[in-house]
Amino acid sequence: MQHAVGSPLPPPHQPGHGPAVGWSPAAQHPGPHQPGSTPPQTAPVPAPHPAPGFTGAPPSGPVPPVPHPQPPQHAPVPPAPDTTGHVQLPPGGPVPMPTAPPAATVPDPTATTLAVLLIGPAGAGKTSVAKFWADHRRVPTAHISLDDVREWVRSGFADPQRGWNDNSEAQYRLARRTCGFAARNFLANGISCILDDAIFPDRPVVGLGGWKRHVGPGLLPVVLLPGLEVVLERNAERSGNRRLTDEEVARIHGRMAGWYGSGLPIIDNSQLDVPTTARVLDDVLARAIASPPKW
Repeated sequence: MQHAVGSPLPPPHQPGHGPAVGWSPAAQHPGPHQPGSTPPQTAPVPAPHPAPGFTGAPPSGPVPPVPHPQPPQHAPVPPAPDTTGHVQLPPGGPVPMPTAPPAATVPDPTATTLAVLLIGPAGAGKTSVAKFWADHRRVPTAHISLDDVREWVRSGFADPQRGWNDNSEAQYRLARRTCGFAARNFLANGISCILDDAIFPDRPVVGLGGWKRHVGPGLLPVVLLPGLEVVLERNAERSGNRRLTDEEVARIHGRMAGWYGSGLPIIDNSQLDVPTTARVLDDVLARAIASPPKW
């Protein structure tokens, strides 16, 4: 059907709305008679027939309307529950010192929510031990690697192997702060954390002091310090920017030796495999829970 140019198109027919097929609006709502046109013809309305047995005149006055049956009422259907839910996450705050158990009780570090900082030079096995330790605990535990977070920066990544400068210093500090925020959020929701970082004892403000500010006083630091020969051998198996020169490894290892006079627990894993080192770490943490180190 063609419509005049500029006239609005009829709305699309929808089931239950608008006229049915073959229904003429003019038949129901006749407009005014136009000259030259044939007026619409209307059929006479037949008079009502009285019911059988009815005699007399029809009743005067308005005829009451005939009530129509009401459709049955149904109770409103409640909306479908949200299948994804909404989990309220408590905000992360500074991690307090772990509660020391009674004297007669031996603390079980595998069933306690902890925040652990694993310190050591490149090639000490920090990442391998941290992953194994987190994988085999009896409570939910997260491993947060500083190097992984630092390498989130893709364009503009400041590699300290190409020169230590303000950019590399800033990216290290940003990564440490990001790791600290992540650890606090995990711990506030009942998930333990182990972080690993190569920090030096001769930089306490940036190293331990920075981690203490970012995570809280309840962070338990442990030093992983194997012999130089072992560190050199493990470093040689690395690739990419994780692999350092032998001179750099020896220099870092020499600076790490200062931890021996710090009072922090130290694990020499020169002759230990990863599972054994993780068990020794549990023993060290049990003692740290019973008597937290002062740092």
